[in-house]
Amino acid sequence: MADIAALTRLIEPEAKALGFDLVRVAMIGGASDPTLQVMAERPDTRQLTIDDCADLSRRLSDVLDAADPIEEAYRLEVSSPGIDRPLTRLQDFEDWKGHEARIKLSDPVEGRKQLTGTLEGVQGDVVAIDVNGFKAMAVPFSAIASAKLVLTDKLIAATAPLSAEGADKVHVEG
Repeated sequence: MADIAALTRLIEPEAKALGFDLVRVAMIGGASDPTLQVMAERPDTRQLTIDDCADLSRRLSDVLDAADPIEEAYRLEVSSPGIDRPLTRLQDFEDWKGHEARIKLSDPVEGRKQLTGTLEGVQGDVVAIDVNGFKAMAVPFSAIASAKLVLTDKLIAATAPLSAEGADKVHVEG
């Protein structure tokens, strides 16, 4: 199994060198299709263009080939976090306050292992969320197993693409 912390130590400086923030490094796909997933973003836009992904992918391919940190064959997938992005850093919960999120906890808190509601920000290392139909809750960041934004109209408006130029053009071969 790949050492995600070691992979992150290899990958993060390469992302930073291109001016990107690393959002997530994960192995996905299981034994039949192991994929090293790298999500990054530009700090100013919270997105990556296709060219950004290609640049980072080429740079990471060279570094990963030289270091050879993963024993088995795998695919490299480099992407933007997308609209319903994972929330992996404490700052993400502050940055996206006011938006709806789904949080899965390592262990139940007040009898709940999953919380869905509006993020209210961060106090120290505690995430505040107004849980739909329940109440406002404060959860230690360390208790969060995974979290992601929920796709809503408000989120779509807040994450409009960098450029929609060409999106309305259809290429038809004839």
